[in-house]
Formats: sequence, C-alpha cells, structure tokens
Amino acid sequence: MKLPQSVRNLTSVIGASIALISLLIILFLFVVSAIFDIGSSYLGIFIYIALPMVLVVGLILIPVGVLKEKKRLKKHPEEAGAKDWPVIDFNQPAVRNATIIFVAGTICFLILSAIGSYEAFHLTESDEFCGKLCHQVMEPEYTAYQQSAHERVGCVECHVGSGAGWYVKSKLSGLYQVYSVMFNKYPKPIPTPIHSLRPARETCEECHWTEKFYARKINTKRSYLADESTSEWDIHLMMKTSATYSAQGLQEGIHWHINPDIKIEYRAADEGRHSIPWVRYTNLKTGEVKIYEDRSIDTEGVDLETIEMRIMDCMDCHNRPSHNYQSPANFVDDYITSGAISHKLPDIKVVAMDALSTDYTTVDSAMNGIEAYAREYYEIMYPEVLTEKKELYDQAMEAIKTGYKKNTFPEMKVNWTVYPNHLGHLETDGCYRCHNDKHETATGEIISRDCNLCHDILAQGTAGQLAYGTTENPLEFKHPVDINEQWRTTFCSECHFSLY
Repeated sequence: MKLPQSVRNLTSVIGASIALISLLIILFLFVVSAIFDIGSSYLGIFIYIALPMVLVVGLILIPVGVLKEKKRLKKHPEEAGAKDWPVIDFNQPAVRNATIIFVAGTICFLILSAIGSYEAFHLTESDEFCGKLCHQVMEPEYTAYQQSAHERVGCVECHVGSGAGWYVKSKLSGLYQVYSVMFNKYPKPIPTPIHSLRPARETCEECHWTEKFYARKINTKRSYLADESTSEWDIHLMMKTSATYSAQGLQEGIHWHINPDIKIEYRAADEGRHSIPWVRYTNLKTGEVKIYEDRSIDTEGVDLETIEMRIMDCMDCHNRPSHNYQSPANFVDDYITSGAISHKLPDIKVVAMDALSTDYTTVDSAMNGIEAYAREYYEIMYPEVLTEKKELYDQAMEAIKTGYKKNTFPEMKVNWTVYPNHLGHLETDGCYRCHNDKHETATGEIISRDCNLCHDILAQGTAGQLAYGTTENPLEFKHPVDINEQWRTTFCSECHFSLY
C-alpha cells in the first residue's frame, strides 16, 4: 500500500516510531501483568497513564509532520511526486552518527519518561503531597491525621486503595481540586461526607476484616469537673464491640451492624447524614425485613423515595477515623491527665473552657485572646497564681494554645462542631441518630436507646471513691453533677455540645 507523499517525512516517521514502541511496551506489560497476576497500581500507572501519554505524543507528531510537509510541497510544487521515503545510507558517516543519536536519544527519552512518570506518581502518592502541597486547605486534615491511630497508614491507602482504576478517578477529581485551590474556589470548611469516597469494604476491611471484630474492649475515661479544685471523675466502660464469646461471632454487640448476614440501609434527610428518618433492616439468611421510621423528623414536602439509600458500613460510625477534631473539653481533660495542665491551678478548667469558647478569626488572635482572658481572670480572682505558681500557669497556657492549634483552624473555619464524630453520643448525637426510641416499625418495634446495648459500666465515681460493678452486674449510670433523672430522657449532646 502506497502512502501519500506528505506522510513520508522525518517528523511523521519519528512520531510513528515513538507511538509504535510505546504500544509494544504497553502490550508487553499488559501481557506480563495478566500472566503473572501482577495487580500493582505502580504497574497500572505505566500501562494506563504514563506510556499512553507517550504514545499520544507520538501520534500527534504524525499529523504535525504531514501538515508541515504539505506546506513545504505547496511552496515547491516541482518536488511533488518526486520525493520518496528518506534514504538512510549507513555507508555515510553522517547518516550513521545521526541514526545512532536518534535511536539512543529515543531510548533514553522513553526510559527517562518512564522513570519520571514513576517518580511523579510516587510523589502524588506520598502523605506530604496530600497534606502539604495545598497547605492552608489541607492543614486541618493533615494536622488531625498526624495525631490519629492511622498516622502510619498512607493517605492513599484509605482515600484511593489499590488498583489503577481508583487511582485514575482520584487524579481526575484532583484536577478540579487543583483548579479550586489556584483560583480560590474551594469552600470553607470543606463539606463532608465525601460521597465519592471508595466503599469501606474495599479499604478499611483490607485490615479490619469483619470476621475478626470479636474482642470486647474496656474503655477508661478520666474527666474533670468545672469547679475550683477541678475534681476528677472516672468511668470504666466495657464496650460491647461483639458477642460475649468470640465463638459467637457478630451475633450481637456494636459491630453486629456490619454482620455479613444482615444489611442495614438508611436514608438521611440532610447532606451531613445527621438526621435519619428511615432505616431498613434485612436478614439475608431468613429474608426478614423491618422498616423503622422516625416521624418526629420533619420530612414534609420531601419524597423519601428520591433520597439516596445508603448501605451502612464502617464509615457511618467511624466517620472521623484519621481526621478527628477533639472538643475543648476532651483535649483539656487529656492535658490535665497527662500533667501538661496542672490541676493545682484553681478553676483551671473553667478558665480554659471559657477562653476556648470564643470564636477567633485567626490563630494569632486566638493565642493573644487565650492569654489575655486567662491573665485577666487570675489577676482578679487568684492574683497569687501569677506569682507563686507562674511556672505552672505558663505551662498550662502553652498546653491550651497547643490544643487549640491542633484542633481549630479559623482560616478554614474548621473545628470539632463542623466535623462531628459519630462514634459515641456525648458531644454529638452519633449513635442517637438511630438509637433514640423514636424509630419505630408498623408493629411498634423500636430501635432502643438503652445504654447497655453498647456498653456496661464497670466503675464510676471520684478519684479514690470509685463504685465498682461486674460484667454480670454492671452499674447504673450516675451523672457527675446532680441533674435528677434528666439524663434518662435528654440526649447527652443537648447539653455537652455547649457545656463541659
């Protein structure tokens, strides 16, 4: 088959050569990955992204050469039909040298392109790239991540996972994120949940596999009251993450929700999945189906059938596994427990909480505001603290400021109230979104808010005066401050969202 003369030019020949070589390498790597069952995303990036880009460059060179040749022939019509393919005569030293340079250069180009693509890919997979490149935007998430239990788990292992498919999806969505950062189009704060996030069964369950969510756990919590002596209050909880005995698997307990024999589906009335008016339980073994509805949630004018139905998974409770922002009450309690804030300072929790309750516009104004409020308080109420206990005072101020900087980011309008943690029910509704005695079936069965469904109290009380129970006879909850029986009918978050 004779090709048009315009195709027979050096630029088009080079482009065709690059495209052909790239295609052959792609086919070779694809066959290797298929035969040896290599599913690495590193290999996938070469097969599906890096080498195809080189191939496209080669293909682009072909029409570029054709257009250039056509223009040349128009200027020199006498050469039309006379020119054949370029003649390569290796007997001529100049031709040999040019050919060697071209071949060697092409090989080096492809090798360097492959290495560069690999290194670029490796960079985009790094935690530093995810957390530091867009510093202000990602500073809250990166800071919280460095304090989490998943600090040594790479960002991409949860946000992308294995395989080239999700890598491509993440990078395509990242293009808009780059645009948003460059032109200041991103929202403050970044909205959650991320609806395009990869399902937990393909990421979380690579390590936390459902068949081994068996062991129960004792959770000890030390809190401090907002009184002059910052009184200590302890509570020990047996968290019922699973059945009493591991042989029973996931028949009961908190992780029963992800039992492979059942399916929990729900519809949320808001983007944040805080208000849940409809829940469906399906027993996959027996086929039994129950639908629970919370009629106290106003859904007037909303067709529930049009709302996205979500299958419950790990992320519906563990929604902040690596990016949790602690409430001031919690991180101040932790600092007092660790000794960073001394309980020998009178009213120290009151001072800390009041200073932290102000909305500051910048970190600098927060640092100045916290210091100014504390100093003024102690100058009026306990002036001796600033002289006799100045070292403890300075240490406490440093801890309070550090806690603020790790959990509040005014430039991005981020704090713990913006990203509530659904794991629990103290500061936010969390479990009470469904377990509130309001979700009811047509036959009157409810989703109970009974505390003992999820945990038993084994000990509670002030330091040195703890009351003890057992797993067979756990204690009934006692509120640290006498509020009569209100805790039975009021959600904890109704008070603790604002109080401490």
